[in-house]
Amino acid sequence: MKRYLSLAVSVVALAACNNPAPETSTPDTENVDAGSPAQTTERTAGYNADRNAYFGDLHIHTRSSFDAYIFNVRRTADDAYRFARGDTITHPSGFDMTIAGGPLDFYTVTDHAEYLGILPAMNTAGTELSELPRAKDMFSTDPERITAAFQGVGASVRSGEPITEMHDTGVMDSVWMQNVAAADRHYVPGEFTTFAAYEYTSVTANEEEGSFAGGNLHRNVFFKGAAPERAFSTLDSTNPEDLWDWMDAKRAEGYESIAIPHNPNVSDGLMFRLQTYNGDPLDAAYAEQRMRNEPLVEVTQVKGTSETHPALSPNDEWADFEIYDRLLASYEVSKTEGSYVREAYRNGLKLQEEEGFDPFRFGLVAASDSHVVGGAYAESDYWSKVGVVDGTPMARGSVPFFGTKSWDEQPDNQIVQNAREWFSRWGASGLTGVWAEENTRESIFDAFRRKETFATTGPRMKVRFFGGYDYSAEMLSDANLTRLAYDGGVPMGGDLVGNGTAPTFIAWAQRDPNMGALQRVQIIKVTSDGEAVYDVACHTGTPDPETHRCSDNGAAVDMETCTPTGEGANELKATWQDPDFDPDRRATYYVRVLENPSCRWSTWEALRANVEPRPDVPQTIQERAYTSPIWYIPGE
Repeated sequence: MKRYLSLAVSVVALAACNNPAPETSTPDTENVDAGSPAQTTERTAGYNADRNAYFGDLHIHTRSSFDAYIFNVRRTADDAYRFARGDTITHPSGFDMTIAGGPLDFYTVTDHAEYLGILPAMNTAGTELSELPRAKDMFSTDPERITAAFQGVGASVRSGEPITEMHDTGVMDSVWMQNVAAADRHYVPGEFTTFAAYEYTSVTANEEEGSFAGGNLHRNVFFKGAAPERAFSTLDSTNPEDLWDWMDAKRAEGYESIAIPHNPNVSDGLMFRLQTYNGDPLDAAYAEQRMRNEPLVEVTQVKGTSETHPALSPNDEWADFEIYDRLLASYEVSKTEGSYVREAYRNGLKLQEEEGFDPFRFGLVAASDSHVVGGAYAESDYWSKVGVVDGTPMARGSVPFFGTKSWDEQPDNQIVQNAREWFSRWGASGLTGVWAEENTRESIFDAFRRKETFATTGPRMKVRFFGGYDYSAEMLSDANLTRLAYDGGVPMGGDLVGNGTAPTFIAWAQRDPNMGALQRVQIIKVTSDGEAVYDVACHTGTPDPETHRCSDNGAAVDMETCTPTGEGANELKATWQDPDFDPDRRATYYVRVLENPSCRWSTWEALRANVEPRPDVPQTIQERAYTSPIWYIPGE
């Protein structure tokens, strides 16, 4: 039976009305010249020609997003950047949030462009928007009125038809400029990088009318430096290809940008489908425009992992990892085909071989999609993402409902259903790693462009991946390994052109010292008609040459305390050649790194509450990282 998030809005909004949110910082409303952000003209102290690993979150929402505000979020972009640099802030549910693992290197507020800042204005006495009948409904104490008002906003975002009286471009443009100014204000070249950015919120319709429910086609749009005075939203067009046209036009005006799709796993098969938005066949022009504007894709976040699915990769023992498959605001299941990265790589290679173009040559990043201005990246310190809706262990479904102690005796109410279908299946993920010369907008954005990026499910493990023809095993012990690898080949995100011989790959991972030890490093190979998983570096020694698997290292978890048991590696690195290499076939290779097992966040919360862990989600997980691929191209 279908149920939708909007049906819970009334309860949430009513709680917000009756329980004022914590005090917020004052938004900066000065008219800042957003066309003149800080620019780096000299190398910073941390400059490294062989590139440093920097970690950040590229997907954060504040009070200015319509869905965050209705869930009682009152924190600003300034609060978000302070959190990323180590400050403690208060969650809408009343507890403190401090980033696990210490400050991040970069951070980006990506509020929804649709009705940007409109709900706060509607809830501010004395504004014209506050006098609207819809505002009176949205912030009333009548659940039915609240639900109808918010449903209307969701339906408008989905359809692209503006609600005329709410579509105040003066307010939206002003708040957009405030967000741009906040990014510029908190940018410290060499120390902390921000980008002017927003979320474009395209949603495909399903049979449920009048709601936000449907398939996710959202993109986060990032500007390298200066940003235009207005953000292109679904109220301009719901077609992402129109967004690309706008980006191309703004690029011609000097506004360089990229867009990053997120949550393909809940796109209902449409993020990577083999047709245009309007159902036309793909062609070379489409592929060129998409790759120019979308060189990256978000592979893991709170709402699940988009690498692959057990149904698509039945021979991959690690494919069933943090699978979340419900359509946006719905209990309906997303279509699997067309929704996952690895399958898209395979289809892209097939298109390249048959039609001469590939629209899916994207690198990989990760983010949280937090709607409480601060991401929760550690399993042991998790607060989910949508304010007061999932701000407690009970609401998240990690502990039983009020008055019950057994998972077999849960009532059939909205809170329990939402926890079962949504929140208990969300994950403490993720972070983007980039290899860049220095911590500046220019250097990090250039890394985005060349796809020298990797995604993690939360740990700050460092992962390198190179391919070349003159690498040797002896290089692994050379102090100049990184320079030799760059000089002799290509890094992740690069094209490796064939010369008739098998290339050698270097896969190299270093653990996050604050997280779990490493168990294995794998290389995933994708061709137009298949895939294979090869263990290439093991804590236990070398992989079996026939099975291409590491032996079991015995790592486990003490389920009474969530303490890891067994040993693991601090660093794993190896050279590797594909035993099934065909010099005449295109192939896509990327690295996946697995930690030893650890307790999932839901198990941590059950342990603290002295209850049995929820039985329908995994009790343990293996945190991991994914690199952008190296694409092998046969030589002429």
